[in-house]
Amino acid sequence: MSVNMKECLEILKTGKALEEKTVRILCEKVKEILIEENNVQPVSGPVTVVGDIHGQFYDLLEIFRIGGDVGDTSYIFLGDMVDRGYHSIETITYLICLKVLYPGKITLLRGNHESRFISQQYGFYDEVMKKYGNINCWKYFNDVFDHLPLSALIEGKILCLHGGLSPDLKTIDQIRLIDRFQEVPSTGEGFSDLMWSDPEDIDTWAISPRGLGWLFGSKVTDEFNKINGLDLICRAHQLVMEGYKIWFPNQNLTTVWSAPNYTYRCGNAASILQINSDLSQKYVMFDEAKQKAKLSHYSKVVPYFL
Repeated sequence: MSVNMKECLEILKTGKALEEKTVRILCEKVKEILIEENNVQPVSGPVTVVGDIHGQFYDLLEIFRIGGDVGDTSYIFLGDMVDRGYHSIETITYLICLKVLYPGKITLLRGNHESRFISQQYGFYDEVMKKYGNINCWKYFNDVFDHLPLSALIEGKILCLHGGLSPDLKTIDQIRLIDRFQEVPSTGEGFSDLMWSDPEDIDTWAISPRGLGWLFGSKVTDEFNKINGLDLICRAHQLVMEGYKIWFPNQNLTTVWSAPNYTYRCGNAASILQINSDLSQKYVMFDEAKQKAKLSHYSKVVPYFL
């Protein structure tokens, strides 16, 4: 069975999920592409960096409206594409279609929600059951998640990842050596820390209240960037009410958040980060999509925690 990607994209834009057999074929196709990518996937500028989407599909379409179509513009998605929002299936399927159509123009990174354990608790599993009547597509998507790169490196100078740093990873080369083709582990080799860690106004390391990953500070960030010749670390993972936050005295780490009015009730702003070939940066703010007004039962969204 052949699949027309552009036809799939048009179906998804109407708010309809694709047939199960189509999803299976799409997932097999995208795994063939992802298996050839690196843990630290090299990316050339210009490129637009997108933070957490969390199943807010119509906001994803808004991002492409303001940032430009894939094919004309390159994108990096920093993970957490599923869970919490009502349209995780449409969101991840749309991004997979784009990856198959334009493999060199879109980079999809893994977040802590691209895992079996977390997505069973925060909405994605239940959404698949509701829309398909079985969990087959959830299994197909999680096989894809096991193939996603852990990070991207823009022009050798800007490291993009979902969460943050790890005391077990001093160099980018160590990230390259991780066996990523597995469920996100709770501990070990720094893999988990890349998904779960957060910056904090401290110098070095502290225990994270999330129960996984670490809190890391300015001194740790300065050292990692110096050792690896980086200008900036670009990450997501944390709700930022202003849409983005630049960290530390040297302004060498930034959080990009791309889910406006997160869980349909937080009232936060959202942004994308456009990085030019000369590595100059521009944050573009955007509001939630008007289509979201059609949604209901906001109160049933899982409370914010992870």
